[in-house]
Amino acid sequence: MLSARLAWSILLVAPSFSGASSDRSTAPSYSVASIVNAATNTAGLLAPNTIATIYGSNLSYDTRAVSIADLESGVLPTRLGGVTVYVNSIAANLFYVSPTQINFLIPNVLIPEDVNIVVAREGTAGPYVTVTLLDVAPGLFQLSKDTIVATHADGTVITAAAPAQAEEIVVLYGVGLGPTDPEGSSGQLAQGPQPIRHRDLQVIVAGTPVDSGAIYYAGATPGFAGLYQINVKLPGVMPTNPEVRVALGGQVSPAALKIPTQ
Repeated sequence: MLSARLAWSILLVAPSFSGASSDRSTAPSYSVASIVNAATNTAGLLAPNTIATIYGSNLSYDTRAVSIADLESGVLPTRLGGVTVYVNSIAANLFYVSPTQINFLIPNVLIPEDVNIVVAREGTAGPYVTVTLLDVAPGLFQLSKDTIVATHADGTVITAAAPAQAEEIVVLYGVGLGPTDPEGSSGQLAQGPQPIRHRDLQVIVAGTPVDSGAIYYAGATPGFAGLYQINVKLPGVMPTNPEVRVALGGQVSPAALKIPTQ
């Protein structure tokens, strides 16, 4: 199981910057291009129940990360540090707010279409921007610039110092894999296994899809909202540090991301 410390670190995805307050006289500023998939940092790769990031300026007065005290009946808050993000007038669940970055969850009740997003900060709203939601938006979280977040079966992180082995069952972590069964309320922490409904998921290792029978689970990560995991057995033959991609619903996660292997 993914450790809580690592999981929250990848969900918050917070760069290093000062926590100083924003200019209270200036409205939040951002653009379509600065609203991205939180795992891939790619604009235009968004879907319902996908963790997204807004980059900009004057987004909040202070820096706040969600805490256990902010949860209500196991649901992420829709207001954090005086900030609310609306997607088609629905208040989105929040992970993190700062003057330059917001991490939020696109509501799972929406359907793939053009939607409006607006940031409201203590009664002052930023611009309405329109983004297109896809059916799915697969992306794998990154441990470093070219390495994905993955763990061994015992929950320890796969790194160059602790690489995965051929035919080992590993766990990959990402976003945007679509609806699950059961679905749960938007922003609700998954209470147990919730497999994805899409049946065309592929895990591509070194350019070759693994056998579908080698994918033991693909769905919500218990204890978290918007975070998906894939439990997969690596091939018996593969190059060292192979590229790993995920394909689903006609969308493919970005290239050039690897898993450390030996």
